[in-house]
Order: sequence, then C-alpha cells, then structure tokens
Amino acid sequence: MAAYIAECADRLKVGSIQRRLNAIPEAHKAVGLESPTHSTLVRNTLKGIRRVKGTSPNQKAAALTDDIRAMVAATDAGLIGVRDRALILLGFAGAFRRSELVSLKAEDCVFGKDGLTVLLRRSKTDQAGEGRKIGIPYGSNPETCPVRMLQAWIEQVGIRDGPIFRSITRHGRVLASSLNGGDVARIVKKLALRASLDPANYAGHSLRAGHATSAAIAGASERSIMNQTGHRSVQMVRRYIREGNLFRENSAGKLGL
Repeated sequence: MAAYIAECADRLKVGSIQRRLNAIPEAHKAVGLESPTHSTLVRNTLKGIRRVKGTSPNQKAAALTDDIRAMVAATDAGLIGVRDRALILLGFAGAFRRSELVSLKAEDCVFGKDGLTVLLRRSKTDQAGEGRKIGIPYGSNPETCPVRMLQAWIEQVGIRDGPIFRSITRHGRVLASSLNGGDVARIVKKLALRASLDPANYAGHSLRAGHATSAAIAGASERSIMNQTGHRSVQMVRRYIREGNLFRENSAGKLGL
C-alpha cells in the first residue's frame, strides 16, 4: 500500500483525486451500487497521498485589475481584438466561469441605463437550470468598460441571437459557432504573454479568481462578492478575501522595519 500511495502521489494531484472521488458516489448511486469511496482502504490511501503531496490546490493565478488592463491593451487590432476585449472584460467583471462565458447568448443580455443585465441560464452550481441574473455596471474608463466593449462587439458583428462569443477564421470571417472553454484559456494565456505575465500561471479561471481577489482588495463585502460569483459556500470566497487582504491588514507592516 505504501508503494501504491507513493506512485499516486507522484502521478496525480490531490485536488484532482478528490474531484474524481466526489463524482464516484453519484455514479454508483445512480445504478444502485454502494460507493467504493466508503472503503477504509480508499480513505487511508487518500490520506497517505495528502501526507506525501500536501493539500495545497494547484490553481492558476488571479488576474487582478492591473493585469486585466494590461491584457486589454495587448489585444489585436480588428474583430479579434474587439471580441477578446469584450471576453476578457466581461469574464472579469461578471466573475464568470469559462463554460458560462461561452454559453452566453445575445438573448441573455439586456443593456440598460445602469449597465448590462446577464441571465445566466445554467452554471456549475445550478444544474437544474433555475438561472440567475448578474449585473454588470458601466466602467469609469470607456476603454476598459465591459458593457461598452460587449456592445461594440455585438454591434460590429451584427449579432441578434445565438452565441455571443464566436470563432473567427484567419481571414476575419465570424462563424456562427461559439468558442469553447479551451478557447477562453488560450485567449487569456495569449494576452498574459503579451502583457509580460507568465502564461503558464494564467487560464480561464484567472478572470473569475481575479474578480474575487480584486474586489476584496478594494474592500468589497463578502456578500457582494458571493452575489457576483454565485458561490454557495463562503469557504472559497474567504480564501480569495484572505489573499486580497495579505498586505492590507498585515501586522508585519506595524513593526517599523
């Protein structure tokens, strides 16, 4: 068993294992079988992997407000640049998951005097499809305003219905098909590299994590962050808040060094 634990620890991340274990009980329950995750052997194996590898999640870096500004400034000219600016800014302001971003349709977006209202029809924590509305206010700077940038993209392409964020051919033709989650990660990495950030540390989740962390740095309340991100548990949000407050209320800053 010790050898097995060591092999798992070398090949797999703890977080990855835990996510798989979380899915196993549901799969077995669906066919009327008892989950093997209740086994003492499985539990002890997972504990051993945690001892060997630790439990720190291997997450991508949060793209903070200054990072987003730098990414926006690094976008391409033409339609690709218009789309990418709208994608990055909306993803950041709305704290969207990449799957949520690419699922958005024109009919889900309503522009008003206060900003943009997005109807998110389904998400990771809303598998029943009850939906929820997310408000995106106008930004103070037109060049980084998510509402104006999204409106510019929709108007230039003439999108009246269907997917908002669409693929563009190398000849500049906008297709009817939507981007996928991998495309969002690719765009974030591309712009991170151009903004002199390490692209290995950034991906689609960096927009969502960046919103929570940046909002915490700016003093946003826990409740307001959760309202935007849609988190049902405060545990993850509080981790972002702790990271955002690392230097705001730091006792080391009071030492007079």
